[in-house]
Amino acid sequence: MSMFKIFDTAASGMSAQSLRLNLVASNMANVDAVSSSLEETYRARQPVFKAMLNQLNPDDPAVGVRMQGVVESKSPLRMEYLPDHPMANEDGYIFRPNVNMVEEMANMISASRSYQSNVEVINAAKQLMSATLRMGE
Repeated sequence: MSMFKIFDTAASGMSAQSLRLNLVASNMANVDAVSSSLEETYRARQPVFKAMLNQLNPDDPAVGVRMQGVVESKSPLRMEYLPDHPMANEDGYIFRPNVNMVEEMANMISASRSYQSNVEVINAAKQLMSATLRMGE
């Protein structure tokens, strides 16, 4: 693997974790959203990542990661009986998202640490390259 490809690989990881953090923020922002129907209710979203492979060189297969898509959580929505709520349906129920704040906090911490790990990879690679150049002095 070329030394410069390390930067590309780490940058793709940083980009993926940044997208993951955006989805976590969206989920957390919508945790208290209310709807009058199942179809309109916000559902928690999670990223799906895919490894990017080097098709030209099978000896150097992994070149990064990218987000392949976003999936909505299949866990059930929360239904509450609040007949006086302005968003209540004809049966008196409101619907709340299936966002689990504990899970979202864990995802946020994980994404943040993964992002930081990729930053550390870049910094270590820079230091190694600089040390290598100084050896020639």
